[in-house]
Amino acid sequence: MRIGELSRRSGVSHRLLRYYEEQGLLRPQRRPSGYREYLSSDVAVVRRIRGLLAAGLSTVTISSVLPCIRDDGERLVPTCPDLIAQLRQERDRIDQAIEDLTTSRRALDTVISAAPSPG
Repeated sequence: MRIGELSRRSGVSHRLLRYYEEQGLLRPQRRPSGYREYLSSDVAVVRRIRGLLAAGLSTVTISSVLPCIRDDGERLVPTCPDLIAQLRQERDRIDQAIEDLTTSRRALDTVISAAPSPG
């Protein structure tokens, strides 16, 4: 299928599909005319990419994780034993980012609360 069909079937723009290709997440074949040719299985690959992005993973991390993920209905399931440790590290990174943002929000709240009342 061509990129327009993959875009329609996956709900992802042409631009994002090209970006996923640039990042090595999708590997379409090229026709002699230069057009990209995607497999029907690439629709599921795009769904996995979107799910992993929604989970907070970077495209660099997704490129290493993607071969070890399969779909199980609505869930993504890891298939490689070493992947669990990597996913836990990513979760810890996200937890730290949340903690850092919470600290920043508290500092900003302190500044806001110090402002004089209008009127």
